[in-house]
Amino acid sequence: MAILSDKTIKEYLESGKIAIDPLEDEKQIQPSSVDMRLGDEFKVFKVIRKPFIDPKDEEDVSSYMESTVVKEGEAFIIHPNEFALATTHEYVKLPDDLVARVEGRSSMGRLGVTMHVTAGFIDPGFEGKITLEISNIGAMPVALYPGQRVCQIVFETMTTPAEKPYGHPDRNSKYMNQTRPESSRIKQDYELKK
Repeated sequence: MAILSDKTIKEYLESGKIAIDPLEDEKQIQPSSVDMRLGDEFKVFKVIRKPFIDPKDEEDVSSYMESTVVKEGEAFIIHPNEFALATTHEYVKLPDDLVARVEGRSSMGRLGVTMHVTAGFIDPGFEGKITLEISNIGAMPVALYPGQRVCQIVFETMTTPAEKPYGHPDRNSKYMNQTRPESSRIKQDYELKK
């Protein structure tokens, strides 16, 4: 695999091979990545009286979470040891021969804020806003502003196009075309349905 350079990223954006919408400022394009901005909707876990979250439970995991939309100019405050779901402001579309990774920006990490816990990989063929799994591992609350650059997307070429990219009818592509933070749909996993 090879990481795309800024030159190739620009070429792919111009040709439509990669779509990032809106990409309002060319300053978002870095030497080997594109800075992504934070959306305005966040999901956090409610305090519930259950002893644990069971992925096989008939109750939908989304019932354990609540959404909030942050108004323009206001901030979402993430407290120490808190976890929140959000999305990028940008909608991304990948072809079937590229994968992408989401990486936190160093400036955010230095505040103790991570942008993805485990789901930093984006499959070929994915289309939608990218889910951010935000955690504050620092000692102080941190203000996060919609539209703020919080992470970056890195593109890598594959040896061949995927035979069944994300979104293929034979795949269980649970998060295709998402436009807002989505709670875990883990109970749809084939191994948990047995």
